[in-house]
Amino acid sequence: MDEHLTSLSEDRALLGRTSTAERVSDILRSRIAEGFFPPGTRLSEDSIGGALGVSRNTLREAFRLLTHERLLVHELNRGVFVRVLTVEDVEDIYRTRGLVECAVVRGLGAPPHRLDALSEAVEEGQRAAREGDWKSVGTANIHFHRELVALAGSARTDELMRSVFAELRLAFHVVDDPKRLHEPYLARNRQILQALQEGDKNAAEKLLAVYLEDSLGRVVEVYRRRVSSAP
Repeated sequence: MDEHLTSLSEDRALLGRTSTAERVSDILRSRIAEGFFPPGTRLSEDSIGGALGVSRNTLREAFRLLTHERLLVHELNRGVFVRVLTVEDVEDIYRTRGLVECAVVRGLGAPPHRLDALSEAVEEGQRAAREGDWKSVGTANIHFHRELVALAGSARTDELMRSVFAELRLAFHVVDDPKRLHEPYLARNRQILQALQEGDKNAAEKLLAVYLEDSLGRVVEVYRRRVSSAP
């Protein structure tokens, strides 16, 4: 982990002059989502606190916030670890996604909708695929769904789904074949975008519902195999 701490220390500038547990948790949440701290990693208070230049109390509060978001877990007498999801966790994440994302699309008003960010997420995924960077394709896919949720214009919904998507990334980091996992959804994202561009939210919702059902089956299949074979 030492080689990563130098990079983490570069995030100190993000804390500004008024370091807070919320800002520290934002940094750590992003790093966990990026796979910087993979599932099962023990987080050292001394190392991370030193890299970020924050107090032990501030770091512990940040850990508490991320534990509440189900990204970290505290194990008695062992410390704080990045959470390893169960298959049931993955199923629950997708259940939440289906409830929220489909409701967002269903609740859209009359077109046109502000789809520039959604379109850019589609292009981001295509660029990453052309470069063979399948981890970045997964990131672009998360961006697509985050921007889809943002169409609701609800800060509360954005906040809820930020944590859900961060948890989802924990599952993605366990998968050993990201191309097989993410490639099928490049075309599906574009289909959903096109339906919204045409003002057909009913078609977009149907595409999204089938998308999420198929994605759940694929992720659970791969995830169950990987977790059961882990030492």
